[in-house]
Amino acid sequence: MSDMHSLLIAAILGVVEGLTEFLPVSSTGHMIIVGHLLGFEGDTAETFEVVIQLGSILAVVVMFWRRLFGLIGIHFGRPLQREGEGKGRLTLIHILLGMIPAVVLGLVFHDTIKSLFNPVNVMYALVVGGLLLIAAECLKPKEPRAPGLDDMTYRQAFIIGCFQCLALWPGFSRSGATISGGMLMGVSRYAASEFSFLLAVPMMMGATALDLYKSWSFLTAADIPMFAVGFITAFVVALVAIKTFLQVIKRISFIPFAIYRFIVAAAVYVVFF
Repeated sequence: MSDMHSLLIAAILGVVEGLTEFLPVSSTGHMIIVGHLLGFEGDTAETFEVVIQLGSILAVVVMFWRRLFGLIGIHFGRPLQREGEGKGRLTLIHILLGMIPAVVLGLVFHDTIKSLFNPVNVMYALVVGGLLLIAAECLKPKEPRAPGLDDMTYRQAFIIGCFQCLALWPGFSRSGATISGGMLMGVSRYAASEFSFLLAVPMMMGATALDLYKSWSFLTAADIPMFAVGFITAFVVALVAIKTFLQVIKRISFIPFAIYRFIVAAAVYVVFF
């Protein structure tokens, strides 16, 4: 593979990762399809995907840096919520409660989960995840009990964490599972999306660090330019995607995302079967 060719592949996959990682459409499904079409598969490809995920995570950190620092008690400028507003404040405990279920299951069944990374499982996960998005839109309370992040309860955070366990099924979409769970629990669409992004930082950093540790031997000095291009591209595209997504969901439901998931599932079937 020539240098220019490898850099082009890195840029394409970086765009795909950045666009889909935090949308409820399954980045895994897209990466499997695009990687297969580009002929970029194997151990190096898996390590590359781990690295560019870090670029996407960095985008969330940049977008929500004030909120993230606030969770650990460091505040810059005006507080995110003035005294007397809302029912409370989102705390680190909310994040921990949202993490616990998936962390426990992920550690216990890590190898089993890795064995599920194949087109058949991803295709079914895309469909089931799409159905969950539709169910969340149809069954959510008419008036959200938690219109903002700071209105969320510990119970809501924990149940959202339980929904996040569905994302251990490759192709389901972590954001799709958590946002759907939040909406069903009475969290507004916007607040559920924000919480999903905040929850992604420790969850994805932990999972990515573990995968990178196990895949480090496949990384060579010759791969660094390609990995750097993928990382930077994923970061920039994810930054734009998150900002756009948070604006779009103020105006539309998640039904179009569910329909898109069904289309991607059909594409997986066409490409691999």
